[in-house]
Amino acid sequence: MDARCAKISSSTGTTIPRLKDIKYLGVHILQSRTFKCSLANHRKVFYRSANAIFGKIGRIASEEVVLQLVMSKCIPGLLYGFEACTLTKSELSSLDFTVNRFF
Repeated sequence: MDARCAKISSSTGTTIPRLKDIKYLGVHILQSRTFKCSLANHRKVFYRSANAIFGKIGRIASEEVVLQLVMSKCIPGLLYGFEACTLTKSELSSLDFTVNRFF
């Protein structure tokens, strides 16, 4: 059952609206009863950077070079900020699927 919460006001009297999600320091925090982060935007960052790498080097570079570039440039974007979040098994599986699908 959802409970009604009191409105939050700033020191100037302005009411701060409640949102479904908010971006703070690059992490999308979702509205939930527990602290929860969104994985969708991190997946977008991963695929965007991976596609940029493949767009530049294509099939020219060796597998080792591509793997090193993905590990150094794409994986940090996927995992950024998750040390602050408690991830469930399904969320961890989703991140694992993202990387496995790419390769």
